[in-house]
Amino acid sequence: MFEGSYVALVTPFDSEGRIDEDAYRALIRRQIKAGTNGLVPCGSTGEAATLTHEEFRRALEIALEESRGDVPVMAGVASNATWKAVELAREAESLGSDALLVLAPYYNKPTQEGLHAHFGAVARETRLPVMLYNIPRFVPYDIPIDLIAELALHPNIIGIKDSSGNLPRIGATVEATRNAPRRTETVTTVFEAVTGRMLAARPQSASTFVAAGDLAGGAAVATAPPAAPLKTRTKQVGFQVLTGSASILLEALEAGASGAILGFAACAPQACQEVYLAWKDHDLKLAAEKQARIAGPGLRVVGQLGINGVKHACDFNGYYGGRGRAPLLPLTAAEKAEIEELLAGIRN
Repeated sequence: MFEGSYVALVTPFDSEGRIDEDAYRALIRRQIKAGTNGLVPCGSTGEAATLTHEEFRRALEIALEESRGDVPVMAGVASNATWKAVELAREAESLGSDALLVLAPYYNKPTQEGLHAHFGAVARETRLPVMLYNIPRFVPYDIPIDLIAELALHPNIIGIKDSSGNLPRIGATVEATRNAPRRTETVTTVFEAVTGRMLAARPQSASTFVAAGDLAGGAAVATAPPAAPLKTRTKQVGFQVLTGSASILLEALEAGASGAILGFAACAPQACQEVYLAWKDHDLKLAAEKQARIAGPGLRVVGQLGINGVKHACDFNGYYGGRGRAPLLPLTAAEKAEIEELLAGIRN
């Protein structure tokens, strides 16, 4: 089950153009501390199209290591070739990812039948749950809603991230997939996502504690207590629609979306999470106030200034954005100042 506010992670690069692993780890730890519901590395915000295979693998490894079983990790899979998408999906599964976010092919513009075959092949060749990814800003078409409804019948295709910013389309997708098969999923006691990897990362006893007598005698070294075991329950879950647009987060939730995967959450995870939490608590007045706070900045920083806009916003707000990769050019001083002004009321 995937609901709530997930972060579309940026990939920080150093002055040599390599992944800045220390900054990436710090970014992920701060995201989890801020309360994000899950991590999505190697997506469009993470500049996946510029990553080598080795960098894709390393970015996933770091995200999985640093998440430490606290939140799910949904790996981005983007390729114009079906065989390559399958290869990336298998790689993500072998590393321990919890799910896949599979982008529609963005160069060769397949037919609707070709799209069906592409997503179906990925879903057949991995045991991981697959979430479709619709982003017409980068892919020159929308995934047809009737195709989404057909793909929703596949037992391994569990949802879609829709970054069109088209609220009527989100509502239509929710309605078209309403009768998709339902699944029984393990969740926390407050209905947040739990995966097998997360459960395995939590010890089931306190056997690693050190006795006080051993400490006093100098026979042992004190260690931090283990994380508490996760308490779980189950929930019936259908096909899930997540928005990729912070500017319409609340409206999408009201239209039936179960959450969001947001580039704006890379620099303002808490502000995005507050919209979802207020909505979940049925406090629509507070949710609307929180939504109004992020709508304009989200549209400007992510939708118009793009990846380097998000990265500068991350740096400004303490989330380690780093440099964008060429051919992306650095922001101007005026653009940086504008971002800082937009985020003045959304500081940590």
